[in-house]
Amino acid sequence: MCRWAAYRGEPLYLEELVSSPAHSLIEQSHCATRAKTATNGDGFGIAWYGERPEPGRYRDILPAWSDCNLKSLARQIRSPLFLAHVRAATNGGTRRDNCHPFVHGTWSFMHNGQISGFEAIRRPMEALLSDELFHARTGTTDSELLFLLALQFGMDADPFGAMEKAIATVEELSHQRRGEALVRFTAAFSDGKQLYAVRYATDHKPPTLYAAPMGGRTGYCLVSEPLNDDVDTWVEIPDGSAVKVCAEGMQASIFQPQSLPQAA
Repeated sequence: MCRWAAYRGEPLYLEELVSSPAHSLIEQSHCATRAKTATNGDGFGIAWYGERPEPGRYRDILPAWSDCNLKSLARQIRSPLFLAHVRAATNGGTRRDNCHPFVHGTWSFMHNGQISGFEAIRRPMEALLSDELFHARTGTTDSELLFLLALQFGMDADPFGAMEKAIATVEELSHQRRGEALVRFTAAFSDGKQLYAVRYATDHKPPTLYAAPMGGRTGYCLVSEPLNDDVDTWVEIPDGSAVKVCAEGMQASIFQPQSLPQAA
């Protein structure tokens, strides 16, 4: 399982999540405490928003703890909205195109989890994409394809609704092709204005997600696991939740894909 951190609020340096805290994202890359695997060394990536609508991005296949460029960038880049991810590969080889975050237009996306039996439904998932989105795919992961599917289903107009439809489609295809479905999904995504996150699993065992206020009156940080030992600061986001961080602060709602299992 991967680890990630995302932030929206008053501009701050990326190092305040990525490298400076006692249990920073770099620390989690080789010593995660709330994941099945402690080591997340199959690459890393950061995406951040600045003066332009499209995000900047830096990714590499090196373990986050061994890349001096990451620490240097995190120390210099200051942003009001950014995503950072360290990878433990489940689907897709260790290559730069498979490292999160993925970007398309103004959108950025990163994921912790997996689609069980992904190869059995990969081609029908791809068939649902427009030519533009199909050719936008550069990697081989289930995460990137799920992101593109949500874009296909109208993420620009309704981010959570599009993601619910994408996951429901995956579950339905899994039932059709395999007779069962298992999706574990804890993700963050942004259009450069708002920060969105989802925690969901078909078996009610999703990867962890925590939130804490940071960076001004309405700023929040969302993480796979807390960045420090201040237990009163970090709140665990429940399974089946959608979270939005915007100018008004953090808002939570129910996330419930309407899947239609096929009869045996």
